Amino acid sequence: MKQNKYDNDQFFSAYKSMPRSTIGLEAAGEWHMVKELIPNLQNKDVLDLGCGFGWHCRYARELKANSVIGVDISEKMLQEAIEMTNDSAISYIKQPIENIRFNNATFDVVFSSLALHYVKDYQAICNKVFDYLKPSGTFLFSVEHPIFTAREEQDWYYDQNGQRLHWPVDHYHTEGIRQTTFLADNVIKYHRTISTYINGLIEAGFSIKAVEESTPSEEMLPDMQDELRRPMFLMISAEKG
Repeated sequence: MKQNKYDNDQFFSAYKSMPRSTIGLEAAGEWHMVKELIPNLQNKDVLDLGCGFGWHCRYARELKANSVIGVDISEKMLQEAIEMTNDSAISYIKQPIENIRFNNATFDVVFSSLALHYVKDYQAICNKVFDYLKPSGTFLFSVEHPIFTAREEQDWYYDQNGQRLHWPVDHYHTEGIRQTTFLADNVIKYHRTISTYINGLIEAGFSIKAVEESTPSEEMLPDMQDELRRPMFLMISAEKG
């Protein structure tokens, strides 16, 4: 069964206090880049995999999406999403991403924010999404960048005074489980290379439309100056032929 740290009271409390949880999309460091990749959603049917608090679901409706389905494994996350949503065109499903089942050609856009690095079988998700999309549909997702996920430590190297020296990369080509620390110990993520992310889409039948690596917005500088030293997030937009 897929790991679900988000329904742990202590973990969820820490996550709920993060800026991207309390403020929303504008507090997410990658959002200024993600939103530029979002296609026209007017009158479109949208699926959000790993929807969390439902921020992207509600944003899709602001862009005049016809309907939005959010999927998440966490009951606590979905409780928050439901409380913040007053829109009959948005529905939520409690389910692991790996277990999704929809009719073929159901959606115009499938979106996922920082969830697929928790999924063991990435190729299976690419194949499912391809089937569930209508012709010319878009699959847009973000994940933690492989430079970020390569080492279990996922942290800088520091000097004796605590100054950041550099971001180390090791075992890059050894894909698989990383037991990391994110708000708690023993958080399971799956490291895969950039080429695996891209080739998985191509193998499923997608055409790659855009690949972006996160940098901070001007508004976030100089506070996030170190985010220019390595990308934390990878974003890919692909189209069903």
